[in-house]
Amino acid sequence: VEVSRHPEASIPETDLSLADIERRRSHPLRWALIILAVLCAIIAPYWFGRSLAVNNTDSIVAVLGGVSPQGIALVGWVTVVIAYVGLAMAVVVSPSWPWLIVFVLGLACEQFIAGLSMLNLNFWYSTYVVYGKQAGLANAANLGIMGAAIGIAVYALMFVGLLVIIRKTSPLNVLTKSWA
Repeated sequence: VEVSRHPEASIPETDLSLADIERRRSHPLRWALIILAVLCAIIAPYWFGRSLAVNNTDSIVAVLGGVSPQGIALVGWVTVVIAYVGLAMAVVVSPSWPWLIVFVLGLACEQFIAGLSMLNLNFWYSTYVVYGKQAGLANAANLGIMGAAIGIAVYALMFVGLLVIIRKTSPLNVLTKSWA
């Protein structure tokens, strides 16, 4: 009786079960470190940026006063895109440390900018309270961050929708290939 149609075994012969082999391949300490790094990248930079915004508003306005709102929005957009590209590549290119590091650093930068710009669901009032007439810069950063996040979410939903809707035999299946 033929068990497998593969010409070669995908795992070497051993007395261990497949569950034991997978248990050895899993690295819970590595995952715990990744989760801890992500939590630190979310909390610490946001807190630091927000405390800078509240306590050193004049210095921030002086440093960023010469930058246009479009440039600030672009910086916010780029940080979100870098973080999501790092996450996507870490998932696609099997657990890859360089891409996980790109994700964590991008997330930390995005959270720092979000903290500086007082990002929350109703940011218009909080940025005006902190920055006054210069609130346009913080609002631009918030809009850049939110625009990138919404754009990535819409793309992900459309891509998953295409994967569900398009049949394998359809000529539109070319849209679901990895290079697309």
